[in-house]
Amino acid sequence: MRRKLAAGNWKMNGTATSLAELEKLSSLYPNPDIDILICPPATLLHRAAQAVQANSVIVGGQDCHALVAGAHTGDLSAEMLKDAGAEYVILGHSERRQDHGESDELVRAKAIAAKDAGLIAIVCVGESLEQREAAETLDVIGEQMSGSIPDQPIGENLVVAYEPIWAIGTGKVPTLDQICEVHDFMRAKLEDRFGAASASSIRLLYGGSVKPKNASEIFSVSNVDGALVGGASLKAEDFSGIIQALENA
Repeated sequence: MRRKLAAGNWKMNGTATSLAELEKLSSLYPNPDIDILICPPATLLHRAAQAVQANSVIVGGQDCHALVAGAHTGDLSAEMLKDAGAEYVILGHSERRQDHGESDELVRAKAIAAKDAGLIAIVCVGESLEQREAAETLDVIGEQMSGSIPDQPIGENLVVAYEPIWAIGTGKVPTLDQICEVHDFMRAKLEDRFGAASASSIRLLYGGSVKPKNASEIFSVSNVDGALVGGASLKAEDFSGIIQALENA
């Protein structure tokens, strides 16, 4: 059975004082029934890994370079993230795809690098509002999955997160039927490419304006194994409501 995952993406938020929220979250869930992940900015990653209790909260990175080392000023390799205490890395987030022009091919290369470094890659896919309104959602998701996910994935090295771009930080949330359609499609897509055994081990997350008040109904949808949460993960109290909803799902 797939172990549920509540993943928090702090994005470009947080300084040393923010570690208190992470410590609070860790103390609230010393031995959780689900996986709890926080991906802080790189400046906090090592300290975040030291701040959490064993068997409580996991930490991860928000991006990595596709190469192990080299003349790439400002970039971090997957090996560096692993060395700093990361266990996961978010890849292909829409903000990276939009702000930095990241292609499916680049995301795929990064996912391979993450796997080689012993990290679990959370590969993000999602459509724009224009693509949703043009009824292109499944075509877009399918293309992104085909291009971004490397060969031979299993649950030990890959998570896929569906994040409709138009729902990220906007307060807008797809209907449960829309979420179900995409998540069922993603599971079927994985099965067609990798077989039922591998596909069934890979967790599928939903992300996009997930809040404590709507988390329970989102987690009731088939093939939703957890959430990738942005702003609501910055405070332990807010994220705790989502964690509890996932534990009860």
